[in-house]
Amino acid sequence: MPRKKRFDTDVVMEKAMIAFWDHGYRGTSLQDLVECMGINRASLYDTFGDKYALFIETLHTYNRTFVKPLMEERSKQYTPRQAITGLFKEICDGLEKGEERNGCFIINTALELSPHDEKISDIVKQTFSYVEKNFFRKMVKRGQASGEISKSVDPSTTSRALLNVLIGLRVLSRNHPEKAVLNSVKLQVEALLPPGDHAVLPPPVSRPCRSRRRSMSPPTVTHVA
Repeated sequence: MPRKKRFDTDVVMEKAMIAFWDHGYRGTSLQDLVECMGINRASLYDTFGDKYALFIETLHTYNRTFVKPLMEERSKQYTPRQAITGLFKEICDGLEKGEERNGCFIINTALELSPHDEKISDIVKQTFSYVEKNFFRKMVKRGQASGEISKSVDPSTTSRALLNVLIGLRVLSRNHPEKAVLNSVKLQVEALLPPGDHAVLPPPVSRPCRSRRRSMSPPTVTHVA
C-alpha cells in the first residue's frame, strides 16, 4: 500500500515557492528544496515530480495565493482609481523602507527563464494578461463609469501602460531605486489616470498662517536625491 504523507502539501509547496522566489530556479538546488521543505527526496519526487515540475507548480501557487487574491481584495476595498494608485504607492513606500526587495516572483521568472522556456513563458503571459485585463482595465472602466477617472482615457492602452510601469517598478526594486525614481513612478501613474468629475482626491494640505509660522520652530529641511 502507498505510504501516507506526513506533511501538509500546501505548506511545503509554499516553502518551495519562497525558496525559488528568493534565489531563482537555477540558484535553488534540489538539496536546498529538501532542506527548506523539510521532506526527503523520495517524498519530493513522489509528490511533486522533479525540480522543474515543482517549480511550475509554485508559479501556479503564487498566482493562486498571491496575485489573484491581492487584485480581488484591492478591487473590493478601494475605489477604482485608489485601487490602482494605492498599489503603486504601497510598493514604492515599501521600497523606501527597505522592503519589497525580492520583486515579483513571476517577473523574476520572466527575466530568468521565459526567453528559453515556452511553457514558463506561457504562464508568465497568462499572469500579465490577468493583471492587465482583470485588474487595471476593469478598474479603469469602473472608474470611468463612476466619474472618478476621466472618460478621455482609453482603457486598453492605459491598462497596458500601467502593467508596463508595474513590471518596470518590480525590476527596479531589485536594485535599490532612489526616492526620486520612486516618486516619478507614482507621478506617472497619476498622470495615466486623470481624475473625472467625481474623483475622490486627498484633501489639500493646509498651511499655517504667518503669525503662527513665526512662533514655530524652524522646519526640518529634507533633501531629496
